[in-house]
Amino acid sequence: MEALDHIMESLFSPYRERVPDVGKIVEAMKTKGMIAKESEIENDHVAFRTLGVPHLGLASFEKIFLHYGYTKMDPYHFTKKKLDAFWYAPPHPKYPRIFISELRVNDLSDAAQAIIKKFTNPISSDPVDALDLNDVSQVGNFFHQPLWNLPSLAEYERLAEESEYAAWVIYNRYYLNHYTISVHELEEYNTLEKFNTFLEGIGVRLNTAGGKIKVSPDGLLRQSSSVAEMLPATFSCGTTQDIPGSYVEFAERLPLPAYQHLPAKELTRKHRREGFEAGNADKIFESTFRAQTQGE
Repeated sequence: MEALDHIMESLFSPYRERVPDVGKIVEAMKTKGMIAKESEIENDHVAFRTLGVPHLGLASFEKIFLHYGYTKMDPYHFTKKKLDAFWYAPPHPKYPRIFISELRVNDLSDAAQAIIKKFTNPISSDPVDALDLNDVSQVGNFFHQPLWNLPSLAEYERLAEESEYAAWVIYNRYYLNHYTISVHELEEYNTLEKFNTFLEGIGVRLNTAGGKIKVSPDGLLRQSSSVAEMLPATFSCGTTQDIPGSYVEFAERLPLPAYQHLPAKELTRKHRREGFEAGNADKIFESTFRAQTQGE
């Protein structure tokens, strides 16, 4: 398990540095007495975005987590966004769930496909196969390793016109897209209504796509997210422009009907709603979209 701890930290440290909302939220949670230290926060899940092209995508990326004991679970499909996804259950409840999505590149226009394949076609073998998956440092470094060249601003903008997801991945690559605070594990601020009020009180902007709280049909999975941080990006043409980076998600998993009689202190992960919900995730994806980041 120590190996997986190392990999999670190698993912989280750069993410924390690039997403100022993380530190802002953690410090405010300490001030409010919700937590004494950051490690008390339960990370519900982390998410990654990939491109569905040969040697990359889900089939490649999932190998890392399957090697470390994760179990592949349910599939999800997002017709309008041209995405497929799976979630992966951790080997121990102390670790976050994993959510990996993949762009159906062949469903895009020929022009958009040509841009993506310009960068990915030179990859002639699965880069994960070249890793020693038992070498945690090598695996940790892989998440931040550029697998293809940077696009020009014109290429990025052309992709964004058709798929903002595609534009995000072509620039950010396998960078951690978000991590998720389990609000149901908190004592006083244990509903999204309370936690969102707290977030907005400290200046965190929330994703309003589908409402600030996205609710599964069974009412047992409730999710909110911040709007992605805008970060300066330098493109291959030399131009620098702010583009969406990563964000923070907040999840509230309610007890399953059979366990709703249990006192809160007796509830564990197995008693609460598992998995994900395509309708919720569809709107959470939009945390990096211009309608949210530009407040349109």
